[in-house]
Amino acid sequence: MSTASIRLNKSLVDKAHAIAKAQHRTPPKQIEHWATIGQIMEDNPDLSYEFVRQLLIAQAEVDAGMTEPYEFG
Repeated sequence: MSTASIRLNKSLVDKAHAIAKAQHRTPPKQIEHWATIGQIMEDNPDLSYEFVRQLLIAQAEVDAGMTEPYEFG
């Protein structure tokens, strides 16, 4: 993954530092997280934040191999 330097408002970066610590993320990962949620919400305005949050958790569980196939019947 390539990276790029960008200028951000200091108050946004300061808030990212505080929230990142509470969420056990780095500040850049916290800003990426916010950007991901924002993009999903803009693309899907009918979805609730909680639905999007659970969707991201479910995707992370799939990526980590924490799921099992569902057997019908």
